[in-house]
Amino acid sequence: MKHAGVIMSIQVTEKGTALAARNQFALEVAPKANKVEIRQAVEKQFGVHVLSVNTQNYQGRTRVLRNRRVVRDGGWKRAIVTLKAGERIESV
Repeated sequence: MKHAGVIMSIQVTEKGTALAARNQFALEVAPKANKVEIRQAVEKQFGVHVLSVNTQNYQGRTRVLRNRRVVRDGGWKRAIVTLKAGERIESV
């Protein structure tokens, strides 16, 4: 997987805001992206220096439809990216 399509969005949440105070940013990334690809994509797209990348996989939610059929939503992956001191990722 190349850089295109690795970063889906910046998560603007309470936790994401609290992490920003510590130079860490929460990003939703492609489920098949690994830490090296995430690091390269963030450095290229935002022009910052990444110190570390931590990832978390989330399972999709199970729902019961009106006809009693059980379906599962797709899962997603979050990356917590730590940047060099003084650098920031600006959300649009």
